Amino acid sequence: MTHVLITGGAGFIGGHIADALLTAGHDVRLLDALHPAAHGDGAPELPQGAEWIRGDVRDPDTVARALAGVDHVCHQSAMVGLGTDIDDIADYVSHNDLGTAVVLRELARSGFRGRLVQASSMVVYGEGRYVCPEHGDVRPGPRRREDLDAGRFEPPCPVCGRPLENALVPEDAPLDPRNVYAATKLHQEHLAEAFSRETGIPVTSLRYHNVYGPRMPRDTPYAGVASIFASALAGGRAPRVFEDGGQRRDFVHVRDVARANVLALTAEDPVPGAFNVCSGQARTVGDMARALHAAHAAAPAPVVTGEYRLGDVRHVVADPARAERALGFRAQEDFLVGMAEFAHAPLRDTMNTR
Repeated sequence: MTHVLITGGAGFIGGHIADALLTAGHDVRLLDALHPAAHGDGAPELPQGAEWIRGDVRDPDTVARALAGVDHVCHQSAMVGLGTDIDDIADYVSHNDLGTAVVLRELARSGFRGRLVQASSMVVYGEGRYVCPEHGDVRPGPRRREDLDAGRFEPPCPVCGRPLENALVPEDAPLDPRNVYAATKLHQEHLAEAFSRETGIPVTSLRYHNVYGPRMPRDTPYAGVASIFASALAGGRAPRVFEDGGQRRDFVHVRDVARANVLALTAEDPVPGAFNVCSGQARTVGDMARALHAAHAAAPAPVVTGEYRLGDVRHVVADPARAERALGFRAQEDFLVGMAEFAHAPLRDTMNTR
């Protein structure tokens, strides 16, 4: 039995990790600031049996108090999603980069000798992996506004302009963050790697792909697309599907994500490095909208709008092989079953503070 601190432990993913650890007989302490964009202004939904400290990871005294007596740390605290516009940049850097830096510094100061498992994201890859029939693996540049305005959503080969095939992204793919959130997640990985080299403390970075499941935050600018669609259907509104709905993603259930964290925290030996936490199965955003709508037959059908966000990428589907070899992790939750459950699962009420 171990004692684990989960930063962001009252949040969507952190709460599910806490549930999984408590079920396995471990002691759990939660540190969470209850940011209104993720929690609203109501009482937090805390896992039964967990100790809770309300506080901000950017506050050194709070972090030092939370670290007292713990064996391992599971760092989930972050400001997530694409937000609304560049005006969010300082908030993302503060919550994600500064918050991580404070946690790492206090770990070093406390003499901590356990494991650090931290949440990273598929957004560090930018666009996914693409193969040109003539030029092999290629890296398309950022999509141009004029192409998106014209409905040309697929990135062409940067050498010959031919259509590309989408392929699975391994962990050693080039990293190319294309929005502010993505930049902060990659910086978190780099900070943790530097910390590990300096201290010898093993760090595992779990690159979550598109996570969905019960207790997801309700429709806000910081919520995932699954939550936004589910909120619309529950309110009797048609989900608005951007682009042509053909964007391929790797949807992974939050229970699988929690299990990956538990494996990383409790493996016989530490498993340092970065790992995809994914299903390895390509599903389109349109597939997800239709799967959710099937459970809300009385609601309007999804509407494909042609709208876009410049920070979005076209396709990202991950290779699960390394996580299976090193961590023994492979996603178990079925997509259609999971979406049917999620369609009627409770969502976390939030308060948009902008």
